[in-house]
Amino acid sequence: MIDDEDEDLLTLDELCSWLKVKPSWVYERVRTRKGLKLPHIKLGRYLRFERSAVKVFLRRQRRFYLDNKKEGR
Repeated sequence: MIDDEDEDLLTLDELCSWLKVKPSWVYERVRTRKGLKLPHIKLGRYLRFERSAVKVFLRRQRRFYLDNKKEGR
């Protein structure tokens, strides 16, 4: 079930605060050409992030990490 908070659009600063990461990490994940790309919405020059989409991204990252750990990578 998705609640109203999951539908919020987060700014870069809000996302960084929520994930406890630096803006450079977010920009790297938005621009990456390999691996999982951080889902985002571009509004002109502004980036926005849907909380629910970022949660899905995090779950996929966790699965990717756990699968690679099992394989000994």
